[in-house]
Amino acid sequence: MNHRYLLFGLFMALLTACSSKKKADLLVHHAVVYTADSLFTSAQAFAVKDGKFVAVGSSESLLNDYQADSVVDLKGQPVYPGFYDPHAHFLGLGQMLDQADLVGTNSFDEVVQRLKNFSEKHPANLWVIGRGWDQNDWRDKQFPTKEKLDAAFPNLPVCITRIDGHAVLLNSKALRLAGIAKGSKVPGGEVVLANNEPTGVLIDNAMGLVRRVIPQPDANDKERMLLAAQKVCLSLGLTTVSDAGLDRKDIELVEQLHRENKLKIRDYVMIKLGEPNLDYYLKRGPFQTDRLTVRSFKLYADGALGSRGACLRKPYHDRPETAGFLLLNPAELERILTLLEASTFQANTHCIGDSANHLILDLYGKLLKSPNPRRWRIEHAQVVSPDDFWKFNRYSVIPSVQPTHATSDMYWAADRLGPIRVKGAYAFNDLMKQNGMIAFGSDFPVEAPNPLYGFHAAVARVDAKGFPAGGYQMENAVDRASALKAMTSWAAYANFEDHLRGSIEPGKQADFVVLQQDIMKIPAPQLRGVKVLQTWIGGERLF
Repeated sequence: MNHRYLLFGLFMALLTACSSKKKADLLVHHAVVYTADSLFTSAQAFAVKDGKFVAVGSSESLLNDYQADSVVDLKGQPVYPGFYDPHAHFLGLGQMLDQADLVGTNSFDEVVQRLKNFSEKHPANLWVIGRGWDQNDWRDKQFPTKEKLDAAFPNLPVCITRIDGHAVLLNSKALRLAGIAKGSKVPGGEVVLANNEPTGVLIDNAMGLVRRVIPQPDANDKERMLLAAQKVCLSLGLTTVSDAGLDRKDIELVEQLHRENKLKIRDYVMIKLGEPNLDYYLKRGPFQTDRLTVRSFKLYADGALGSRGACLRKPYHDRPETAGFLLLNPAELERILTLLEASTFQANTHCIGDSANHLILDLYGKLLKSPNPRRWRIEHAQVVSPDDFWKFNRYSVIPSVQPTHATSDMYWAADRLGPIRVKGAYAFNDLMKQNGMIAFGSDFPVEAPNPLYGFHAAVARVDAKGFPAGGYQMENAVDRASALKAMTSWAAYANFEDHLRGSIEPGKQADFVVLQQDIMKIPAPQLRGVKVLQTWIGGERLF
């Protein structure tokens, strides 16, 4: 009889203990959790309920305090907040997956051969479209011209975009369809000529001459592209991406796909500049859903350094007849920024050259005047004059940079800028010190979308080949903790999403990634090869 009472008492004690535990949907334990919170604390476990973190702590305490429908033992694997890319082209990545891939070509002949292979596989295409060539990677570093495209494609129009998206090369068929002749001129752009005839190269605003005649994908095509891009990004641990410049129709498509639960990755969209978009969104105002943030306009001050469209304060070191150019004149930039200052929208301005950065920082300062909560951003902040760095702090401007640009451009950046001016280029540590933060993105598909490539470039300042020995301008390398925050919590702040996510803390959305190795500890040469094991968004495993 006493034995029965003892068993009953033990059963009731166990039942009481279980019923006193808090309920969760997911309990992750026995992990190395980097929270990326304000103190950069580490933990071993966390609990998730209704898509949000509800507790973070030791494995022992959370296993004692919670019971969950799903319990995951990570056996010591590292966990990080879901990775951000605060400056990318998400739809552009999907579009590029539909085009001839010209990234990594070693010569223009290889470009032509890849185009031929692509055209043979897609015989129904009315245009041959490709992206990713970079003449700086070839023995002949001059811009290519149309003659070899004409020979390979005498009857099909061809348009191939440079890696940075700021120049295209057309064949003669495409030039005729676009109505481009030797007298064609476009403010903020260039139709490149040789012997007073178009070579086929269009730079910056001149690209609009051909884009108006290229067949555009419809909504069904774009849905397919977005879902393909999502698959790539989730496999790389990205949980929040960005679209640096979308029209209203594309923003509404992203909203629709989120509502239909087809698109699950989160998206920070910058509105493409233009009067219809300004009129509509300034009246509507910023808005934010569970998976979409629309509260910024994307402006372009200048072009790219690789195509010499970046606007410099003094001429290019390797071409003294030009200093680049602005894509919008200063009066127009000030008009638009004044409209944004009167609203609650962010201004996110593309600035590559030191002249563009100088102009925009001064315009920001004229309108914002002093430290402020507006979180206006400079996208790229690529070449900054020594006398302009302090303005990031004075006017609370966030530098939104891409570390892999440094390791891609370092082979020829000094040729463009000279040995003195190049010291103010890709100066991530100097920029970070201004406000104690910086945001890291990739600008994909200009660069690869893998965020660990950017992490590696930021901390080691070398490329995939380990070049250069000892690192490139190592005084501007960033420590690993800062690099992680730049692609998680600081990026969330730059997106006005820090109250929602970006760190592993109770109350925030349960976006996290599990990696094969610990990027905070392994040797730098191993960083680019680390594999993503799991990607979770809102407590749902999506990869």
